[in-house]
Amino acid sequence: MPWLNCARARYSDARASCRHHPTLTPAAITRTSQREWKLSGSWTVHGLGSLAHELDDEPGEAGEVVLDGAGLEAIDTAGAWVLQGWLNRRAAQATRHDWPPRLDKLMSVVAAHPEAKVVPAPRRTPLARVGRRAFTAWQQAQGMLRFNGEIALAALRMLAHPRRFRLRTMLRNVQIGGFDALPIIGLTSFLLGVVVAYQGADQLRHYGANIFVVELVGYSMLREFAPLITAIIIAGRSGSAYAAQIGTMLVTEEVDAMRTLGIDPIELLVLPKIAALAIALPLLTVFADVTGVIGGMIMARAQLDVGFYEFIDRFGRELRGSSLLIGIGKSWVFAIIIAVIGCFQGFRTRGSADSVGRQTTLAVVQSIFIVIVADALFSIAFSAIGI
Repeated sequence: MPWLNCARARYSDARASCRHHPTLTPAAITRTSQREWKLSGSWTVHGLGSLAHELDDEPGEAGEVVLDGAGLEAIDTAGAWVLQGWLNRRAAQATRHDWPPRLDKLMSVVAAHPEAKVVPAPRRTPLARVGRRAFTAWQQAQGMLRFNGEIALAALRMLAHPRRFRLRTMLRNVQIGGFDALPIIGLTSFLLGVVVAYQGADQLRHYGANIFVVELVGYSMLREFAPLITAIIIAGRSGSAYAAQIGTMLVTEEVDAMRTLGIDPIELLVLPKIAALAIALPLLTVFADVTGVIGGMIMARAQLDVGFYEFIDRFGRELRGSSLLIGIGKSWVFAIIIAVIGCFQGFRTRGSADSVGRQTTLAVVQSIFIVIVADALFSIAFSAIGI
């Protein structure tokens, strides 16, 4: 009996719910004679209040009783179940007098199942849980494909009408997601360069190959560490902000208001963010390259006696421009991944602040995971073609 189970789960929260419906007349029951009781007010999940608990102490005798419904304003399954439970505990049979037909019919349905019990939710087997998660992942993949299609269509419309592009919104996102991230990106990359040079110094010193610390720092920072660590930081910083912003706008119905005004949320909220991150992340990667190499250069001077001039001279002779371009190219792909996933998870928010937090967490986790997978695929592809 789904309706009865729902009523039992809901009536215990009636007191709190009633505060959100102050215009309701509270449910009440009054004894008018030895065998007659008068019902009044709204016997609903929002009107029961504390009556469900007070009925436990209400005196009553077994046998026939008359329930006068002339003052009854409304009754739902929660109220009917509370009333029927009170009758059952006293082994009383009720005759309903002056009840509205619709309310009388509902009470008859509840009275016809006096022994109905709450059916516990079945425990899922491990196989069922795996299947449910696989189905959820499949649904999310389909949603992502639809979302990418909507972005592509919005981008084509924007190309047909360039004046509709939100340039100021994009520049604002560049400032927030790019310029404001310079300190944390610079510090993290600098320390990473220090760590790479420090870890390599011990081994290189044993073989008298101190000068090769230049290639170690240069290739590792330009090709791998700078684009990857920058993308991870931006995923946690900007990807989460995108999901939280759009999710909050959905909860407060601002997105619905945009659609009512004829504004496409994809054009206003998504395309400027993608464009901004596609500009900011490669520039941040170049900045991370510079600070990471500076950190490695300082550590090479301290640990391996490789001077600054010697380090820079060998760096310019041995490292090719392709290493820098590879890192920048990967960062551009990472930017698209982070922006799309952040906006997609934001649009999947459903109706509560808890959902906003959940989708924000998913945006960060999925962005970082897919960025790392994409980086691994890039490494395999570049190795296969000899770059």
